[in-house]
Amino acid sequence: MAEEKKDPWLNYLALTTVIFAVCATLSTFKGGGFSTKSVISQAQASDQWSFYQAKAIKGDLYQVERDALKVAQDALPANAPETQRKVYADKVAEYDKKVAKYTAEKAQIMQEARALEDARDAAQRQGKPFGVAVIFLQVAILISSIAGLFKQRNIWFAALPVGLVGMLYFADGFFLFL
Repeated sequence: MAEEKKDPWLNYLALTTVIFAVCATLSTFKGGGFSTKSVISQAQASDQWSFYQAKAIKGDLYQVERDALKVAQDALPANAPETQRKVYADKVAEYDKKVAKYTAEKAQIMQEARALEDARDAAQRQGKPFGVAVIFLQVAILISSIAGLFKQRNIWFAALPVGLVGMLYFADGFFLFL
């Protein structure tokens, strides 16, 4: 039984296919990681915005109560005892502090929510090139496989630029230069 002579270019075909496959696998993992980070950041940002709304509602309730007390205080008869006026004034001052507290808390919560949205956006920007890389690398692997199956060097040459585009997007996923 005569052994078939192996063309040397088939070794390069195998090597490039393995490189494309490794990069495709890493792109899948990195893209998935960024996708997960994006989803988690979005969920956390939504939680923060819900917390913000709760604080806003509480602050608004105190503001309404404060305004009602102020109206009641202004409606006191001129001969009302000073102690009664002081009770209203103290309660209005207490509600003013609570409104200020909730306003400050809302500002902090808004800042945290926006930071989480920024993290989500960054993860989406970083993950997108990895997804595109997987597509090009998988196509290059497919074309390379066909080239190896039919032992056609010209088909393999067609796979190389597709794979290089995939590798470019793979690198862009790390460095964001495109």
